[in-house]
Amino acid sequence: MAATQRIAAGMAIAAACATALAGCADGGADGGAAPRQGARGTKGPVGIPAPKAAVRLIGDGSTSFTGAQPRLPRPERLKPGQRPPQFVVFSWDGAGEDGQKLFSHFRKLSRANKATMTYFLSGVYLLPESKRDLYRPPQHSPGSSEIGFNDERGIRDTVEQLRGAWLEGDEIGTHFNGHFCGAEGGVGQWSVADWKSEIAQAKSFVKSWRTNAGLKDTPSLPFDYDRELVGARTPCLEGRENFMKAARDLGFRYDTSGVGEQVWPGRKEGLWDLSMQLVPFPGHSHEQLTMDYNFMVDQSGTQTQGDPAKRRLWGDQMRDGLLKGFDRAYGGNRAPLIIGNHFESWNGGTYMRAVDQVVERVCTRAEVRCVSFRQLADWLDAQDPATLARLRGLEVGAAPKQGWASFLAGRRPAPAPKGVPGAPAVKP
Repeated sequence: MAATQRIAAGMAIAAACATALAGCADGGADGGAAPRQGARGTKGPVGIPAPKAAVRLIGDGSTSFTGAQPRLPRPERLKPGQRPPQFVVFSWDGAGEDGQKLFSHFRKLSRANKATMTYFLSGVYLLPESKRDLYRPPQHSPGSSEIGFNDERGIRDTVEQLRGAWLEGDEIGTHFNGHFCGAEGGVGQWSVADWKSEIAQAKSFVKSWRTNAGLKDTPSLPFDYDRELVGARTPCLEGRENFMKAARDLGFRYDTSGVGEQVWPGRKEGLWDLSMQLVPFPGHSHEQLTMDYNFMVDQSGTQTQGDPAKRRLWGDQMRDGLLKGFDRAYGGNRAPLIIGNHFESWNGGTYMRAVDQVVERVCTRAEVRCVSFRQLADWLDAQDPATLARLRGLEVGAAPKQGWASFLAGRRPAPAPKGVPGAPAVKP
């Protein structure tokens, strides 16, 4: 369709979207210094209880095993005839805490609106500039990165946000490391082996930030990243084919690097295909991808700070487009709405305002669940495959004509009687 072609063109431009992590914030998300680790374990940020399970440090203590992740609901199989909930996934590429403090902002917003989210961490955000040569990117020289590296304060602040997010039920995925796009050594040219190397390095930077940054007194991350990491989004949505092969071999459960329609997901290469989607674009005849960067490119081109007089309109267009996509699913086929964003203040922060307003308007509505990708994958895994097959048969925005109770009753409708309409049924 024309909209898909337009999005594909936008992805080609997306190589310009990578920007370095900016100056880092003072203090933590909860208004104080990073908490210290004592002999009896780790205390979390203000208002977040420490895990009750005994802490088992892993490696140099950058990560630790603290038991099952708290605040995760048990996925339940739909009962026969039960209407599915409306899932909404908000996700963030290259998640890190810098001077904008957007990571801590969206954690606070999530708590206020009963939401959890997925944060795709860029591994180099836990690697100091002084240790950049530890990164050996595929098809690039050691120490190369399109998004730079970090400093001690930025690493400390990002670790604090990651720790708090996980304890609140959020997911920590990966956006890999150097964010290489385009034809010259970009991820679209990477082999399966290249992707496996990149993933191994992304894990290593998470598992060794204490040593690399010299932050011996900073509390551990409360999870084992080898177990936690089950999904990703590729830079600029490129290189998906070989990434998915690598991800399947490494035990990943989902990928969200594609462009799709608002329909129920299926599996691809053994992974749940949780692609972002095309939604209505107010003021335009084509649809737009559910990502802030793509709205921006269509509105101000590669100018990340376009005409100030148009910024409110541009943010409203993104907000209203996402809400129209939500309404189309909520009153229609109930397909999960997948949204991707960046911690950026493009066009004066208008897209961050738009996300704020969408979260506030949808996440507390009846039968709506704002969840992480991991939680969505858990729910999909728990369903009867026959039920999911029926759901995948529903078109964009189309609710079952016979109603949800009949559509998902778990039995096939009786065959129509044979014979002349209006006459007694003919016995088979």
